[in-house]
Amino acid sequence: MTQLKFFDFKSASLSEKAALMGRAGSSPFSSLGHSVGVRFSQELSSCRGAGVFTKASYPSNSNGTYTSKRAISSVDKEKIAAENYFYQINGTSVSSSSLFSRNVKALDACDDEYGGVVVDPDRLPVNPDAFASMLRFSLSHWKMKGKKGIWLKLPLERSELVPVAVKEGFQYHHAERGYVMLTYWIPEGPCMLPTNATHQVGVGGFVINDKNEVLVVQEKFYAPSFADLWKIPTGFILESEEIYSGAVREVKEETGVDTEFVEVIAFRHAHNLAFDKSDLFFVCMLKPLSSQIKVDDLEIQAAKWMPLVEFVAQPLIQEDGMFKKIIDICIARLGKHYCGLLPHQVVSKFDGRPSCLYYNVIDAQDVNCRGN
Repeated sequence: MTQLKFFDFKSASLSEKAALMGRAGSSPFSSLGHSVGVRFSQELSSCRGAGVFTKASYPSNSNGTYTSKRAISSVDKEKIAAENYFYQINGTSVSSSSLFSRNVKALDACDDEYGGVVVDPDRLPVNPDAFASMLRFSLSHWKMKGKKGIWLKLPLERSELVPVAVKEGFQYHHAERGYVMLTYWIPEGPCMLPTNATHQVGVGGFVINDKNEVLVVQEKFYAPSFADLWKIPTGFILESEEIYSGAVREVKEETGVDTEFVEVIAFRHAHNLAFDKSDLFFVCMLKPLSSQIKVDDLEIQAAKWMPLVEFVAQPLIQEDGMFKKIIDICIARLGKHYCGLLPHQVVSKFDGRPSCLYYNVIDAQDVNCRGN
């Protein structure tokens, strides 16, 4: 039975390579032997942002691989990235390209601004075996080029490629509903790629009307110890949502009451919560613009306007140091003895993007807080 044995030519010493080339040249297949060099285009666009992949310069063939726009026959020692495989058949070593004329191409990708590579998820080869070969070839090429971190985004419909990438040394970075992101750190030493998001962000809306009544809710799902607790509306902010708009939205969704953001009163930082993530919770003071309550049946069991003194007197509020301190701060703000934070739109030259900077300035001539 013919035995097919893989040999990695790149890992061999110079003497081993010479010996192998000598044996290959004297084999019955020597007339077919040739060295394959693939020259890569440097016209790889920089990535324009997270999750955005520009089309690179490798047109697709019918077999799902990609060829360079430049001539394959051209050989440049600083740009060449070819893999030479040797097989042993019945004890005779020959070049795999001699037998199969096998040209392995690189995955379509673009450079990022940190010396890394982002693989285009929309132009992955269809066949898992072709993907494995191209991935190994690409890693060799990227190592030769001195690249650092490799980002490989595999869409849900290409999940069969995940074990292939893991076998080649890729690690999980994060996952969303439609994809899984894997990474590979090339240089020796600790990986310097940024980790997955470490925090979740929540908001709470302290809404008080002219009657000194607080808008409170009882949740549908709760621990038995919180059965009688009336609390302020809370929830998580959405992606690309501001803290202040998230608080307004959560109050509207849970109670049906329209509000206007006033200030961020305080925030809490806690660790090792859901999925071992840290948690940032922002308490926002809101001004009611309507009073009629319409309860969200999915999450909320009941909602009402409760007198402030009655709300503060709840045993669970009095016994909990954090909740009591939050209420104390809110009351201090109502009495104009405390100033929270207001959002201000600023643009940083580091990224050129607008963002919210939360701060406040107290005018000595005015007891009210105002931002400047």
